[in-house]
Amino acid sequence: MDALNIILQILLGLTSLLLTLLILLHKGRGGGMSDMFGGGMTTSLGSSGVAERNLNRFTVALGIVWGLVIIALGLVMRFSGDS
Repeated sequence: MDALNIILQILLGLTSLLLTLLILLHKGRGGGMSDMFGGGMTTSLGSSGVAERNLNRFTVALGIVWGLVIIALGLVMRFSGDS
């Protein structure tokens, strides 16, 4: 169970980092964090409706994976007794 715990923790770290980056890539609605990091570039990239929809879908899917990893990690930690 120790190897599974380590794998889940690494997966949680990677998904957390990717989820943060994806959220920062979203088109700003005015004065947000995305405007701080290259606002001109996000307006040219965000003009495509297909790209924005795909970014939304990927962010939601990664958020679901992130939540499932947290639940799995909690279950592994709960039921891995020191037998």
